[in-house]
Amino acid sequence: MRRLLGVAIFVLLAAAAEPKRIVTCACDHSRPETLQARQCALCREAEKQPADVAVFFLKDINPTKPHRWLALPRHHYAGFPQMTAEERAEFWRAAIAKAQELYPDKWGIAVNGPRLVTQCHPHAHISIFIPAVEADDAVTVTRLEDIKVPEDAGIWFHPVPGGYHVHSGEQITETVLLR
Repeated sequence: MRRLLGVAIFVLLAAAAEPKRIVTCACDHSRPETLQARQCALCREAEKQPADVAVFFLKDINPTKPHRWLALPRHHYAGFPQMTAEERAEFWRAAIAKAQELYPDKWGIAVNGPRLVTQCHPHAHISIFIPAVEADDAVTVTRLEDIKVPEDAGIWFHPVPGGYHVHSGEQITETVLLR
């Protein structure tokens, strides 16, 4: 019994240390029937978009998040880290434009970490930034190409004079935004 408990604890600790996504994706974008799983819902939405659209936006369907929007790349990526710096900058530019349109000078953008995503299609949350959550760990960037998403954590960022405060190292990031 003691040995079994030790093995169980080891497995749990190993799983906790593993930065892999909790969502598995069996999407084959050439076969619509493979996009029916709940975790593929955003892939289905991406497939509905015109091929020449790089970024599109959806109102969050969760009724507890009335102020929340999602920004999504039309192209299917395994995640934001797999995008080139130029692709991410184009994505951030479009997401910021939408955020500024919705919530002038009060916006924030958040990408949850790989352990907490529930959809296999990468997306960013847009809403009003909650200033009380500002932390000392922010890195100030002036160029959108410098906003990266680590493989093992999420990010959140918001405007500051002269650039953006970028925070990373957490899994749950969307909580810095008004629901």
